[in-house]
Amino acid sequence: MLPPCDIALVLSGGNALGAYQAGAYQALAEAGIVPDRIVGTSIGAINGALIAGNAPANRLSRLADFWRPAPAAGADWLAIPDDWRRTGEVLGTLFSGRAGMFSPPGATLPGGRPALYDTAPLLRTLAQSVDLDRLNTGAIRYAATAVDLDSGRDAVFDTRALDVTAAHIGASGSLPPGFPPVTIEGVRYVDGGLSANLPLDPLLSDPGERPVWCIAIDLLPLAAHNPATLGAMAERAQDLTFAIQSRRSITRWTERYATDPAFAARAVTLSLLTYADQQPEVAGKAMDFSPASVRRRWDAGHRDASALVARWRQGALPIGERGLRLT
Repeated sequence: MLPPCDIALVLSGGNALGAYQAGAYQALAEAGIVPDRIVGTSIGAINGALIAGNAPANRLSRLADFWRPAPAAGADWLAIPDDWRRTGEVLGTLFSGRAGMFSPPGATLPGGRPALYDTAPLLRTLAQSVDLDRLNTGAIRYAATAVDLDSGRDAVFDTRALDVTAAHIGASGSLPPGFPPVTIEGVRYVDGGLSANLPLDPLLSDPGERPVWCIAIDLLPLAAHNPATLGAMAERAQDLTFAIQSRRSITRWTERYATDPAFAARAVTLSLLTYADQQPEVAGKAMDFSPASVRRRWDAGHRDASALVARWRQGALPIGERGLRLT
């Protein structure tokens, strides 16, 4: 049994890699671990909204509808080498878009928004798949992060402070120049991952009075095998750009909890789950939405979160101890 505490999920960006978070949530839900708070950015904000904005019995089915993984026992395109298939899927997405998320490349969108894709399909999907009343008034406190395109200031769309809409969620995932900014009350917002791809700040700056178990699910690895191709090197550079953000954020907060009297008495246990085994991925992985790849990532998230659940059941996590404890 968990000691009295709040459970928080912090979900990073990573586009198609976000299926890993869905699988991790499945393992947590199967263990009866229900979040009290969710903070997400980009695809993490979308996954978080699908969880917080639906009744408990419907959350996994909403995630599965959004991700459309291949059957667990199935395989597709058996006659084609797997890396060829996945590269083909990336190219197909680049040229054709992703149904329910973004439409094929265009020129300038209405309102003079320069971008490669139109994300109106995502806003429609969110309006259909997320109960906004439940999202804003339900048991789970939800927040999505974004960046003000013009000023560069961070923005946090927190249900404790405002009514979060599909536009707020979509803004969190509007990574330029692929996706257009989303204008809300005259302000143009873009992807929160540009500032902090693992959005720990909203939670760790305001953890509350009760002990917190924070399960942070990061989609981009800090360490990886030696990239052997130009495409792999480009992907590695992108991984490092975002993963180093996460490392620095965790280091900064660890030091602050250790030295700042305002935080020293708080009790936060941070369990970091990272989609680390990306050896099967190809260049352009963030655009590979193929059912087989979604299934593999979903299963990897389920496996890794199940291992965390096992450690929790063994009493191996320092939940409730003062300070910021990393596990």
